[in-house]
Amino acid sequence: MGRKKTNRIILEKLLVTGAGAKGKAIAKAPDGRVVFIKNAVPGDVVDVQTTKKRKSYFEGDAIAIHEASPKRVEPPCQHFKHCGGCKWQNMGYEYQLEYKEDEVVNNLKRLGKIELPEVTPIAGSADHYFYRNKMEFSFSDSKWLTPQQIKSDVIIENRNALGFHIAGMWDKILDIEKCHLQRDPSNAIRNGIRDFAVINNLSFFSPRDQEGLLRTLMIRTSSNGELMVLVQFYEDHEEQRKLVMEYLKETFPEITSLLYVINNKGNDTIYDQEIICYAGRNHIFEEMEGLKFKINAKSFYQTNSEQAYELYKITRDFADLKGNETVYDLYTGTGTIAQFISAKAKKVVGIESVPDAIAAAKENAQLNGIENVSFHVGDMKSVFTQEFVSKNGIPDVIVTDPPRDGMHKDVVAQLLKIAAPRIVYVSCNSATQARDLALLDEMYKVEKFQPVDMFPQTHHVENVVLLTKRNSVE
Repeated sequence: MGRKKTNRIILEKLLVTGAGAKGKAIAKAPDGRVVFIKNAVPGDVVDVQTTKKRKSYFEGDAIAIHEASPKRVEPPCQHFKHCGGCKWQNMGYEYQLEYKEDEVVNNLKRLGKIELPEVTPIAGSADHYFYRNKMEFSFSDSKWLTPQQIKSDVIIENRNALGFHIAGMWDKILDIEKCHLQRDPSNAIRNGIRDFAVINNLSFFSPRDQEGLLRTLMIRTSSNGELMVLVQFYEDHEEQRKLVMEYLKETFPEITSLLYVINNKGNDTIYDQEIICYAGRNHIFEEMEGLKFKINAKSFYQTNSEQAYELYKITRDFADLKGNETVYDLYTGTGTIAQFISAKAKKVVGIESVPDAIAAAKENAQLNGIENVSFHVGDMKSVFTQEFVSKNGIPDVIVTDPPRDGMHKDVVAQLLKIAAPRIVYVSCNSATQARDLALLDEMYKVEKFQPVDMFPQTHHVENVVLLTKRNSVE
């Protein structure tokens, strides 16, 4: 039995009043239900065709603009209408910052239900475009076609594409000519290898049939000009593979690290695959305040290098280190924050669940000659125990930077047991951060907090919170 089709209706002349979760605009339907709109800007007056109907809300697309918002700008990207990666390109950057800051404040108040100090204004990004240091593109023999192309009589013979997945269509790829997220030569490399492959009749991956030579392309850059390119092949054809790699080597001699992987498993993740260095080094370096961080193909590093520096400076300022403190860095990743703050602490203890990340953290600490850091691997709720604290010392300051899901309740309980004087909580999801802050509220108050925009043109926002212990009289 087929899925029941949604009865689509058109809601006319709705005033868009705000921006909500996942970057969608917000309006009210005549019956009082909330309407979440994909492609509108606060201040627009629009007609909306609904795509989903629920008891308390609609979802839909703006199909006509009666009045354009003064907050609206012309998106510079030719792919904006279909890509979906930078949903706020049609909104002025100053307004993006305003809505991101509002989201953080609303989440902390509404979900956390805690007393807040005055917000420290959001730290905007100096670069509004071309700020990402890592991009991943997919090859496909099934290029996504626009509705106009589908309706036209023109036969599109070349269906190969190199770009991004269309939302909700696992097998369709939007072919990208120019992406505004990564600096040159990113666009030249992507377009070059795509055109080279077409000219030489090299097969693009078929997600439906699980066949084809070229599967994905990853490009990483660093703030000091180094460049990594990794080509993922599905089928193992040595001559064709060498043809592609020699093309990249000769055409883009600025590549510092030229790598490839042969991956014929069901998904395209590379973390369990052997990475082969074809030319140059098997890594690049990122630098921050004289510290060097070795980045390989599997390394995690904040994808906005310049803004990561601002985030870490805020974290360090909130920690207010005097030089004699023991600091714990929970969810340390590759130990970037731990090493960044180490010069101002007596010692820093990092904990992370990913073994490869801890190996990289230790290697980078050795590279930087930092001797007052130690790194420990394991599941946070299992490692971060009273026994661990007894061995490594009672922390004066705890920095925690968990994944989007926030901290496990056992980790929060352990924080309350330790009762460190200061906690600096860095979060990429202020909703789960608010939940955790509510649990910590019995012992800690929010001394100050500052949102940080790491990803302009998107709805994503980071937030840094300083927690200090309440006085016994409170």
